[in-house]
Amino acid sequence: MTKAIDLSSLTPKPEPISVGKEAAENYAVVRQTLKRITEDWREQPTLEQLAKEADLQPIQLQRVFSRWAGLTPKQFLQAITLDHAKALLRDSASVLDASYEVGLSGSSRLHDLFVTHEAMTPGDYRARGEGLKIAYGFHPSPFGQVLIMATDKGLAGLGFADPGEEQAALADMCERWPSASYSHDQDATASYAKRVFDPARWQEDQPLNVVMIGTDFEIRVWQTLLKIPMGQATTYSDVAASIGKPKASRAVGSAVGRNPISFVVPCHRVLAKGGKIGGYHWGLTRKRAILGWETGLAGPVLECV
Repeated sequence: MTKAIDLSSLTPKPEPISVGKEAAENYAVVRQTLKRITEDWREQPTLEQLAKEADLQPIQLQRVFSRWAGLTPKQFLQAITLDHAKALLRDSASVLDASYEVGLSGSSRLHDLFVTHEAMTPGDYRARGEGLKIAYGFHPSPFGQVLIMATDKGLAGLGFADPGEEQAALADMCERWPSASYSHDQDATASYAKRVFDPARWQEDQPLNVVMIGTDFEIRVWQTLLKIPMGQATTYSDVAASIGKPKASRAVGSAVGRNPISFVVPCHRVLAKGGKIGGYHWGLTRKRAILGWETGLAGPVLECV
């Protein structure tokens, strides 16, 4: 019988979450290991097996996880279980009832980014981006290569790409505003990559400017997503009720899936009503990774019920 994972005796103090090239390299290990565990959990792979597949020593794999996520692998796995997801949803409706100003308080909230946002007019959206100049660039992030798209008014797009999929990710994003003018500009987009993923830069006096480009309905949904604090989640039906469209859960789901500013506008915090993590435009493994990473920032893993 295969021995179950037991990491309780390996609990080094988590190191600060890293960003940049090191974080991207660590994510490659985390992604491979996380994918293996979630797909083959019935086999109960041992730490030794997982480390061998990652070409690391067991203690090295432990340290990579702790450095990347602020959690041990055991805590990380707990953070992406169905039980934990259900715990995140306990107060999903009341989370959206809270005012945006209240939602900005607290060290465990992604809104320490102090996001300021504006929406393009319906006419601008109908023009399919005509006259809009968008700079783009790929940069390392804690979740692999990130595609940053920016206008002169702020961040307009954020997507992810696994190795070899960069051009597909770029085409995906460009299709959203096909008439816009695009230019590759690493310098113009690098500051956003550093700003978004580095908690030390989430400061009230340096708000992150975001530009939302979509239909009126989509923008209402995306604005609602900004109310979800880190360490909590909500459902599609609760988002629909929050915007006064209680029967529009499917339409909300479509709008969530079309969110062009992933991570910053936290569509990954929307779960199915039963607590299932569900799909994610940039891959289910990445969604699990983001939720686990945020748990490391938000504090101790919630006690599962």
